[in-house]
Amino acid sequence: MPPPSSTSAEAATAHSFNKVLNQYKSSSRSRTTAEVEESVKKLRRLILVDGIPSAADPTLRPRIWKILLRVQNISSDMFLEYVARGPCEVREKIRNDTFRTLATDRGFKERVREDMLVRLLDAFVWRNHDRQETDHLGFTYVQGMNVLAAPFLYTMPSELEAFFCFAKFIEESCPLYVQPTLEGVHRGLKLLDRCLKIVDPDLFAHLRSKNLSAEIYAFPCEPFCIHPPTLGLPTRLWRTLECLMCRRSAASHERQAHGIFESNATFALLPSTRRTASHRHCRHARSRPPCRPL
Repeated sequence: MPPPSSTSAEAATAHSFNKVLNQYKSSSRSRTTAEVEESVKKLRRLILVDGIPSAADPTLRPRIWKILLRVQNISSDMFLEYVARGPCEVREKIRNDTFRTLATDRGFKERVREDMLVRLLDAFVWRNHDRQETDHLGFTYVQGMNVLAAPFLYTMPSELEAFFCFAKFIEESCPLYVQPTLEGVHRGLKLLDRCLKIVDPDLFAHLRSKNLSAEIYAFPCEPFCIHPPTLGLPTRLWRTLECLMCRRSAASHERQAHGIFESNATFALLPSTRRTASHRHCRHARSRPPCRPL
């Protein structure tokens, strides 16, 4: 049981979040762009500094994700129409992946059933089947989307909200990441090498001395931090990563923010023994203060 001081601190932080969220809601009604952006800026800062106190207010994270992803129009009729169409053309491919999604995470399995994942991914394919006749970038199901959809179904209070958040995330935040050519992944890996060289030149030099580039050590990682056995860590990481992702245009996302996703996540996803061994070669590693938990 957390100490009373910790509980009161979380309650105070939750109050600060709700105050900003209420400002965002009221400013959205008046449609004043400057006020809305100012509220979003305050929200990002709170996330980065204090983290989201979900224990004090479980409704905060889903509300915040919808704001950062700019999910405003949620149509139950549209979602139900996609679901009513039944299996999409790649249903077999989807089913080959969904049954093993976070299979060892008991908490996830208790909250998210396989049929929910299948339904969301089917609907996503149907949604983009209809959009192919427009100028939108084409999407279908590719391996790994099941894992990207998992945090939305786990976090959002309904399948409806999870679907529209997932669709917005894929189509606008990381469109090149899920293309068959994996263009966004390769761009992110190149940017990761550049970021690591600036942020931690000693570690970069050590990895290069072993002929290790991001294409080798980062490419096998599960997408967007969904690698640990449970979703606890990824949902905390996504709070910060969404702050970085959703403040840029879709085009800028692919050039910069996707790489920031990779550069923040990749080293944390390396097995702990490899992280320790690598950091022994970094002369400043012990002097750096630990990151504050989010």
